[in-house]
Formats: sequence, structure tokens, C-alpha cells
Amino acid sequence: MAGPPLSERAEQLRALISHHDERYHLLDSPEITDAEYDALKRELVAIETEHPELATIDSPTMAVGAAPSGLFTEVRHEVPMMSLDNAQTEAELRSWADRLVRLAPELELATLRFSCEPKVDGVAMSLTYEGGRFVQAATRGNGVVGEDVTDNVATVPSVPETVAAETAPFPKRLLVRGEIYMPTAAFAALNERQLATGAKVFANPRNSAAGSLRQKDPKVTAARPLAFWAYQLGGGEPEPEPGAGEGADGWAPVTQTETLAQLRRGGFPVSPDATTVVGIDAVLTRCRELEEHRHDLPYEIDGVVVKLDELDLHRRLGQTSRAPRWAIAFKFAPEERATRLLDIEVSIGRTGRATPFARLAPVFVGGSTVQLATLHNEDQVALKNVRPNDMVLVRKAGDVIPEVVGPMLEHPDAPKRRRSPWRFPTVCPSCGGPLVRLPGESDTYCTNIDCPAQRIQRIVHFSARAGMDIEGMGEQRVVQLVQAGLIDDPADLYRLEAPMLVALEGMGELSAANLLGAIEASKRQPLSRLLVALGIRHVGPTVARALASGFRTLDDLRSASLEALTVVEGVGAVIADSVVGFLANPANQVVLDRLVAAGLNTEQPRAAGVEAPAAPDQTLAGRSVVVTGTLDGYSREEAEAAIVARGGKAPGSVSKSTFAVVVGASPGTAKLTRAERLGVPVVAGDGFDQLLASGELPDA
Repeated sequence: MAGPPLSERAEQLRALISHHDERYHLLDSPEITDAEYDALKRELVAIETEHPELATIDSPTMAVGAAPSGLFTEVRHEVPMMSLDNAQTEAELRSWADRLVRLAPELELATLRFSCEPKVDGVAMSLTYEGGRFVQAATRGNGVVGEDVTDNVATVPSVPETVAAETAPFPKRLLVRGEIYMPTAAFAALNERQLATGAKVFANPRNSAAGSLRQKDPKVTAARPLAFWAYQLGGGEPEPEPGAGEGADGWAPVTQTETLAQLRRGGFPVSPDATTVVGIDAVLTRCRELEEHRHDLPYEIDGVVVKLDELDLHRRLGQTSRAPRWAIAFKFAPEERATRLLDIEVSIGRTGRATPFARLAPVFVGGSTVQLATLHNEDQVALKNVRPNDMVLVRKAGDVIPEVVGPMLEHPDAPKRRRSPWRFPTVCPSCGGPLVRLPGESDTYCTNIDCPAQRIQRIVHFSARAGMDIEGMGEQRVVQLVQAGLIDDPADLYRLEAPMLVALEGMGELSAANLLGAIEASKRQPLSRLLVALGIRHVGPTVARALASGFRTLDDLRSASLEALTVVEGVGAVIADSVVGFLANPANQVVLDRLVAAGLNTEQPRAAGVEAPAAPDQTLAGRSVVVTGTLDGYSREEAEAAIVARGGKAPGSVSKSTFAVVVGASPGTAKLTRAERLGVPVVAGDGFDQLLASGELPDA
């Protein structure tokens, strides 16, 4: 059967990737493996490369990380924190090296020096030092804006409070980039303590490090065994030319090798496994060495970061919109293990989606012990052809959710006679209601809105950290409250009283008081958090903040039309339709009215001293403007964004309907030739601002 048209597939991929970016970067709760995510992104990159007219300026292929979560104060990076392009094969790594030589033909690949550094599976961090003293720590965020986690990072023992200026001169204002991680031995010990106290067991070192840094109480972070490694100087003021320095002994290194040495002299911990090699063959040898001995290292790695050693080449080669050209991440293949598939079961989510999952004989893979693995949907189970009692291949590349790859029919422990193919159940395991697969969809749903499993998951989602952040309202507590008949929906949380809670098993007066205090405190959350908590399909933290900033109050949002919603940046027709449908549902309206009556905040505050930016005049409304070449004062993305902000379109190709082609330095000859053949007006780069301001073609 033919797949959807490329334009629809590109839109699907952008939505999927954005969703999984939020799950990974904001919620620390990925739903798919790194390999699956990489496959989605590679497919989208291929479509956008082969069909540039399908590319969009807000595509996740152009983005770095994800938008800040809203849990901490936002920080604008003085120097952007870029992402890295990936290579997964020897051919891809060699292709990257060949591109370096094409960009700078005078280079000789055989004599180029490279820094090979273990790609630590942690959380990227930017540290700022003023006068040699640590003053701020910020997460990557979207590369431009991160989150201020200074108080938490200050508790990490290996983050220096002061720079050892006597052994390593640095500028007065210094930016240091690095990685916060959790050593594997410390991670294992932490999980043993968690088990002993009945607390949450962490999935892997990366997610435990990320979760530790997102604690609102630095004392919790301090109790977690975090560590730090520095790998880059992010900039400083003033910044002399390399080797110029301050006085006779310059501070600015000229190579990445010298950078690491300078950081080490300044008191910053640097990976002892970082090495410098000559030639791309030596790079590949080092990558294979690290992959072979990855479990001999005291920390989790998922690849090797390869950088040109000479910093002057970094400046010359520059970067794309999201990644430097002078560095690449060589990603290791996902780890795979064989184990027994004990059974296939189905879980019911808050939307009623029935998801099959594999219950496995415990197996250690990807840095943690796995007992459950996703099977996604009915079609995937049939496609993989896995059955209970099979020996199966399980893949896990250090992420939270492992996957069953398929049966291992030739394995020595495989059953001599397989069981019958597994059939998707027809009734919900929670409520006994029918399970229905909608026409044209791959997912199956429980259609009973009163299904206990759905109710529980909706309330759990409402109370979660990304939503109303009600501490102590985890899944077990929600189950207890639902089974006791105390709550049926999120609004019921605000009717709970101390005598109701104290009567529950295991709930004392102090615990009840703490839970009620957390519920009361949640009333002060901004509108954006409430929108996330409501569980509207397609509305994650990023979309919720866009909606809340655009409408400011719940009343205004509830009365907004479909057309008004689509005007909000980042809200397309699919999301707008989902929001309108949710708010128009009578049952949802009742819950919303009760939440408002309970005293929840329904407004989005504007940051102090920040005025809402005035929308530019729509001078290019309905007009298509194509940009080719480099424009002074604008990156390609900024130029296209300026066109769109004024009501225009910025396609990647020239057509008969193109209003004008703006030509900067080093333009593409194909676009100019096509513009001339079609009679499309050409505007010189220095006339771009006039075109934006007036919407008229500048005088020749």
C-alpha cells in the first residue's frame, strides 16, 4: 500500500519529532529509543534535502534541543549552545571528513589533527565565571535560551567554585561548556538506596542526572552523586585573538587539545579518555576502541565526539543553523540482548489508547535491567511476529523505553514449537468495555470514557511535574483515591479535606497536610501549566506556552475561534482543531468550570518589564519571497522568519507565483536562472529591508 504524499509525511515527521523532543528534553521521559528517533529525523532530513520546497523554517531539523520547560528562570546564552550532527557508520564519518576538505581545499585529510572525546550520556551545561568565581549554570534549552539551574549545579562537587587563575589565566568573564553526568557505580548505588527505601528506581544514568538537576530543592540534587566534565571554552570578555593573551602568557588556546589542558590547569575536570589523533583512519580506530571498551569506563557513553583540533578552522568553517561543521558525533550502534518473552499484555492510557507491551525475563541491556518493552500497536506485534515464550532480541540504547526487535527462532533456547500468534484483545482489561480500532489508524482505543484506567491516568497526568506539579500525587496515590471513591476527575482534587485523607491506609495527619498543601500551591500555577495538565492532544509545554502567551486568559482561549488559534506561532490546523474540540466538549467544560470555581489561576503572567512585541505590519501578506545567498545582518532562517512575520511565504524554490527573489552574496545560480526565465523580479540584498518595510519592490 502506498504511503502518504511526501508533504503529509513531512508534516507527520515534524509533529512526531517535536513531540519526542519534548518527551526527551523537557519531561526526561522518552517514549522511543534513540535509534527510532534518529530514524525519524534522518527520514525528514532526506525529504527536506531532496525536496527543499517542503522544508519549513520551524522544522525540528533546524532546531537545537527543546524549549525551556518553564520550571526555572530562563537564561539567554551569550554564545549559542549548538547541537551536533551524527554519523552512525564509517562511511558517514568519512563523508563528513570529505566535506571538510571540500569546504577548505587546502587541507590535507591525512595530516588533519582531530580531538576524539567520549560522548558522555549526560546533560549539557554552560557555566559562567565572573572574576574567577562561579556565578551561573544554564542548561542547553533550545540552544539560544536555557534554564538557570545555578543553585543545583553549585552542589556538584566537581564544579569548581573558583578558577585556579594562578596556574591558568582566564578572562574576567568566562564561559565553560561541559556535561553533568552520573558515574555508573554511583548510579547503581543510588538505585540500591532507592530500592531499600521504596523510592523510585531510575532507568539509566542520563535520566537520573537530568531528573536530579530539575529538582526545585537543591538539597535533593546535593544528595545525588553527580559529576561534571568540561570540554569547551564558550567565550569570554574580552576575547583576545588566539595566542595573543594578556601579557606574555596568553590565555586563549589555539587547539582543542590546548583547550582541554587549559581547563585542567584551571581546576576543571576533563575526561582522561579524550585523545588527539592524526588522520581520519586514526579517528575510526579510536572510535572502535572506545566502543569495544565502553563498559570498562566508569561512565555511560553512547558515542565519540570528533572535532577538528585547530580552533582557527572552527572559525573558518563556521556552522549551520543548528550544528558546527567542524565537529560530529559518531554514535555507537544500539545494544541488543536476547531474553524470553513471558507474555504480551495491554495497558490503557489517559486518552484510552490501548498499547501492547512485552513482559520479559529480566535482562541487562543498555545500562539497566529490562523487564518490560514496548510493542507499540497491533500492527507492530503482527509485523514483528513475536509470541509468548519466544526468545526475542531486545534493543536498548540507554534510553528509558526498550523495544523488542523480533523473535530469535534459531537461538539455542528457542522453543521447539511456537505458540499460536498473539491476538489483540477485544475488551478493555480495566473496565471490560470494547476496544475499537478506528478506520485508517494504527492505534486501538477503549471507548468507555468512565474507564478506571483512563480516569487514573488523566489525574496522574494532571498532577505531574510538567502540569500542576502536585508533589505526592503519584500513580499509587491516585489509584488509592479513585478506589476509595474520593476523586473521579482532576477537579475533585480541590475538594479533598484532611479527614478524608487521614482515613486512608498509610496516610497520617502530616502526610495529609503535606498533600493538601501541594494541592493548594498548585492553584498558583500559570495558565500554560494548566493547559499541559488538561491533557489536550498535541498540546505539550511548548504549545501550551505559545497559547497562554497569545491569549493570556483561559476565558479568552475558550472563546477563541479555530482561525484565531492558527495565528499563534507553532499552532497549526491539527493542533488548533484538537484544542477547539477539547474545549467544546461538554464534559470537559464542566471540569473546567469546577477548576475555575476551585480558585485555580487561569492567567498567564507576563515577565516583569517585558512588553508583548508588536506584530509587524503585514506588508507581504499573501506574497511569496524567495531568498538566495547570504544577506548582511540576517541568517537564512532569520530572513525567512522576517518574511513570514509580515504575512508572506518563504518557499525554497522559485515559481510563477513568486513575488520576488532576494539575492545576497554567493547566490544559487539555479534560482536566479529560473527567476529570469519566469520573469520574476530580482531584489538586491541591500534592498531587503525596504521590501520588508513597504512590501514594494525597491527602485532599481
